[in-house]
Parts: sequence; C-alpha cells; structure tokens
Amino acid sequence: MAGRCFDQWAIGDHLAHEVRRTVTETDNLLFTVMTHNPQPLHLDAEAAKASEFGRILVNGTFTFALMVGLSVGDTTLGSLIANLGYDKLVHPAPVFIGDTLRAETWVEDLRPSRSRPEAGIVTFRHRLFNQADDVVCECLRSALVRKSAA
Repeated sequence: MAGRCFDQWAIGDHLAHEVRRTVTETDNLLFTVMTHNPQPLHLDAEAAKASEFGRILVNGTFTFALMVGLSVGDTTLGSLIANLGYDKLVHPAPVFIGDTLRAETWVEDLRPSRSRPEAGIVTFRHRLFNQADDVVCECLRSALVRKSAA
C-alpha cells in the first residue's frame, strides 16, 4: 500500500509528489467533451486566440482532477474510505497545453472520526505547480482514512 493510514500522518507533513504530467491537447479535448463543457476557451482555437489568453485554456476541472490524482499514490492509495469534500478550490494562474505540472501536499488537520472508531479525517492542502513553479491550482481535501491495524 502506497498511501498512509490515519495514525501515520502528522500535521505539517509535506510531500513533493514525484510523478509529473505534461498536459496534451488530447487530455483537454477528451475531458472537456466527456463532461459536456461547451466553453469555447477549451475547444475553439480561434475563439481562444481572440481571448486575453491568446490560446486554448486547459479545462479547470481537468486541472483540479489531475492535481488530486497526482497526490493519491502517496496519500490515500489503499487507505481511503471516502473523500468527504473539497474546499477553497482556486486557480490562481492558467494552464495551457504543453504545461508540465507537479503537485505537492501538506497535512493541515487530523481528527479521529466520531462515527467510525477505525478511521480518522485527514485534511490535505494540495498545490499544483507548472514548469515555472507558478501555483496553478490549490484546494483542501478532507479524506476519511483507515487507521493502522492494531
């Protein structure tokens, strides 16, 4: 199991996830059409060229999903019971096709579950950076995670 159990975390733990991902035109196109998002900034090169960005803008929900996905192997793989919520999601800078993204995670809070004695809630702060080290996405994720077997 790559992820950690509840009692293996401490507030302030920091992980720089090793896997990076270069965003392709196919990533953006497939995600955008699979989610029925008709926003021309994501699909129409001419409309995007006329925008303040001057080119196709990568779908923000893809960016968010990639950020969380890059973190899973090191955080909750094999220990997750459920993601309880995402909070304070922001996109401080745009993502473009060809950007190479990497993620980092910090543990913000830990609390035992009141309803499940075998689990606890870990609040992660995930940040996604582009190749220039600009933060392009950030959020808090609350995850219900198993405790280690006694």
